[in-house]
Amino acid sequence: MKKIMSEADIKASAYCVIPDDPESSIYRFIIVASKRARQLQGGARPFLPNTSKKSTVIAIEEVRRGLVKYELFGIGLPDAPSPEAV
Repeated sequence: MKKIMSEADIKASAYCVIPDDPESSIYRFIIVASKRARQLQGGARPFLPNTSKKSTVIAIEEVRRGLVKYELFGIGLPDAPSPEAV
């Protein structure tokens, strides 16, 4: 029988966490890693000397080490300007 990990267990594992992410969002980690994997599949060079040929494995390791830069976009973020301010 499989044991389902709670969100607290996942955050404690620290494998699926972006180092500079204050919320330790596993969903953000997945999105950033998947976008990086697409870049690698499209011909981008890896930031690390790779031991794997799989773009997903390389992307996960790069994101886990904090080598991939990302920006937050969306509604409800503290830095996002409100429509009234424009």
